Amino acid sequence: MAKNMKEKMLKTFTEVFGDAEGVKLYFAPGRVNLIGEHTDYNGGHVFPCALTIGTYGAVRKRNDNKLRFYSMNFDKLGVIESSLEDLKPCKEAGWTNYPKGVMWAFGEKGMKVPCGMDFMLNGNIPNGSGLSSSASVEVLTGFVLRDLFGFEVSNQELALIGQFSENQFNGVNCGIMDQFAIAMGKAEHAIFLDTADLSYEYAPVRLAGAKIVIACSNKKRGLGDSKYNERRSECEEALRELQKVMDIKALGDLDEETFEANCNAIADEVRVRRARHAVYENRRTIKAVEALKRNDIELFGKLMNQSHVSLRDDYEVTGIELDTLVEEAWKVDGVIGSRMTGAGFGGCTVSMVKDAAIDNFIEQVGKAYKEKIGYEADFYVVEIGDGPVVL
Repeated sequence: MAKNMKEKMLKTFTEVFGDAEGVKLYFAPGRVNLIGEHTDYNGGHVFPCALTIGTYGAVRKRNDNKLRFYSMNFDKLGVIESSLEDLKPCKEAGWTNYPKGVMWAFGEKGMKVPCGMDFMLNGNIPNGSGLSSSASVEVLTGFVLRDLFGFEVSNQELALIGQFSENQFNGVNCGIMDQFAIAMGKAEHAIFLDTADLSYEYAPVRLAGAKIVIACSNKKRGLGDSKYNERRSECEEALRELQKVMDIKALGDLDEETFEANCNAIADEVRVRRARHAVYENRRTIKAVEALKRNDIELFGKLMNQSHVSLRDDYEVTGIELDTLVEEAWKVDGVIGSRMTGAGFGGCTVSMVKDAAIDNFIEQVGKAYKEKIGYEADFYVVEIGDGPVVL
């Protein structure tokens, strides 16, 4: 981490909280999912990686039960005060519901947080971009609690606690992928994770002569109130209908042929399409990882493109902003593959772009996007990084 970020954090902490005596600094990454979208709650595979951008934290213990939160990203909100007696979600608490949710979840798991904290964050993940700023804050908080109070939890358990807090405290029915990718990140590798049983392997991502470019649509969306929970229940209903005619635990158990042979058990055509996406996307993810292992980047890119088409047509979670970014990316020479990533309805696309084409890609896609959508997209050339660390 650049020394100046450390200095900046300590300087701000001193300005906000009076001094920086006894402060510790932390970092947890953001994540991007390369392929395998909306499969994580359908018992399928995902293929995310941690990024070198993420959330920085400066934290110190207090000798009372007070919680004082400050975010450099929302500095206008000033210090938001709470206490360990008041670990309940509320709208007024804003972003602090994420760290408070994790503190609550630790307590639920028998690890009561013993004292209050001064807790300052500074994220360099674009907010509302779909690169998992909330999961990054959750994993960072869990990592801080483990470090400060010596709780016996593995990184994998930190991921599960983060997901539990988001589901139960923040009311977002998210799968495990985001927190897992962040807690278990490994530089230059993506994580091939089977969400059905949390078995995983690291697969090296060797992009000789190419980089991952993230395009942020700058369309804001709230996960909890997007159609995320609706899609999830459509898939659950389709699974129940299929279970009447076959013995499966999840849509991820099916291959394409078996699905097509049995999909007439699903009564509603919309649910057929939702389930088809879950089944085909899971198989695409398995094929994509095999392609990477053979160093077949071209096939990986084709599978990314097919993933976007399925998310657009069968799952219907893309929208004009993401479709414009992807369809314009496909026109640029040197783009290996491009797709929306994250929950959809705004957020980001992820593209693999040859080094020589990156400048042209950003210029061409950016110009077309602004002409069509009316405001600008932001572009980030990213590296694959490690999981959470003490700085």
